[in-house]
Amino acid sequence: MATQFGEYGEHGGYGAYGDSGFGSGGRWRRVPSVLRAPVGARLWRELAFVLLSLPISIVLFTYAVVTLSLGAGLLVTFLGVPVLAAGLAGCRGFGTLERARARALLGVEVSAPEPLRPRRRSAMAWMGAVLKSGASWRHALYSVVHLPWAVFSFSVSVAFWTYGWALLTYPLWFWVFPLYGGQGGLQVYGDEEHRIYLDNPFEITVTALVGLLFTLATPWIVRALTSVDRVLVRALLGRSRLVSRVVELESDRGVVVDTAAADLRRIERDLHDGAQARLVALAMDLGLAKEKLREDPRAAARMVDEAHGEVKTALRELRDLARGIHPAVLTDRGLDAALSAVASRCTVPVRVEVDLDARPAAAIEGIAYFTVSELLQNVSKHSGARSASVDVWRVEDRLLLQVADDGVGGADASDGSGLAGLAGRLDAVDGVLVVDSPAGGPTRITAELPWRA
Repeated sequence: MATQFGEYGEHGGYGAYGDSGFGSGGRWRRVPSVLRAPVGARLWRELAFVLLSLPISIVLFTYAVVTLSLGAGLLVTFLGVPVLAAGLAGCRGFGTLERARARALLGVEVSAPEPLRPRRRSAMAWMGAVLKSGASWRHALYSVVHLPWAVFSFSVSVAFWTYGWALLTYPLWFWVFPLYGGQGGLQVYGDEEHRIYLDNPFEITVTALVGLLFTLATPWIVRALTSVDRVLVRALLGRSRLVSRVVELESDRGVVVDTAAADLRRIERDLHDGAQARLVALAMDLGLAKEKLREDPRAAARMVDEAHGEVKTALRELRDLARGIHPAVLTDRGLDAALSAVASRCTVPVRVEVDLDARPAAAIEGIAYFTVSELLQNVSKHSGARSASVDVWRVEDRLLLQVADDGVGGADASDGSGLAGLAGRLDAVDGVLVVDSPAGGPTRITAELPWRA
């Protein structure tokens, strides 16, 4: 019977690859995780990482210490600068291999550090960029500090793994000692006069039980040891928090610029195709009415009446356009009144509950209003719901919005949808959009924004 061992799943248990698991009926998946762990795929990957860490760390430590010491010693001459820069560059190269090893064996996804940006295309500029880069020095620090930890984790992991399996399988190879070694079993003590062997059934059973405890504990010990490796890789071989934050802000700035440009294009399109076209037609109708005023007063009056209707329609479109940008009621009375006004225009009954003891910043308030407005439009157009609700409340330094309906569900926040654009708009201000919309409903969409007074 073929055995197919599993790997550690996202919920913390060892599972089997495939649907059937061990044998038919998925019997292997029904085995408790504590019993599956010693033969699980995750243990083998983590153990492989620990075993490889020792020789790799020796190479890294030797390279870093030799090159950095040599470069520091030669700094009294010009030769020290290129030697030091070359040593740091080599540490960055080894860091690339370490990130790949951690990704393959530990499942650690670490972004590459910020690239070197020399001001000029010259060797001196490149060396200056290497020496000024904090990532280069972090890679060198990793090369130095990882060796003692690799020695410790290697020793502990190998000791627990080998002793555990050796003691656990002692009843199977106990016969080797008296049969081939001329001894009465595993010797635990001996001197010139006395020797003690594990040779009776009770001692053999206790030995196997101790081995079982070691074997069951080994996966969790190895996992604890490799968790330190995960921390070292993330902290020293990845991007610094400052650089990651700068990259995130640059991305958010691009989203804000694109969103603002899209809003301007939408406003221009709505004005051109809506109110502006009506005003042009209105001007033409009034010109014709003016010409016919003396010849045919009744026709002129009828044209003026039609122009009056066009004026009302144009004013309504302008009012809707202004309301979509930033309505006056939001500025004057806050989110409660503004969201109630939006809910009154929805095609389904909407319950609105706003529980805020103060008003957020105008920018956050505007984004919150826009978010709820867009979500209620989706409810009107796509949900097929009979009722909906809007809840707004504050939790510490976060503003939370939740729009729920009893419609057909199936809302998708994948790329290209309106919800994806809304999520991008929220992400630009450190917000989050969470969509819970199973097929058949109900739909619950929660938006989280930073609270700024």
